[in-house]
Amino acid sequence: MRVSVDQDRCVGAGQCAQTSEEVFDQSEEDGLVVLLAENPPAAAREAVRRAAAGCPGGAISIAE
Repeated sequence: MRVSVDQDRCVGAGQCAQTSEEVFDQSEEDGLVVLLAENPPAAAREAVRRAAAGCPGGAISIAE
């Protein structure tokens, strides 16, 4: 799995960081998504899928 984020589409809701803390965080400056792991470990992949599905701005992309 490869994860990418589009900060231009991010609305700063923080749902991704709450859903998958290993992979996503929020910038302290503007609250936008920060990608911590482009290739998340297998144990985090289901949470990453949920984070992408629940992203209100559609800012998270996943390539399997």
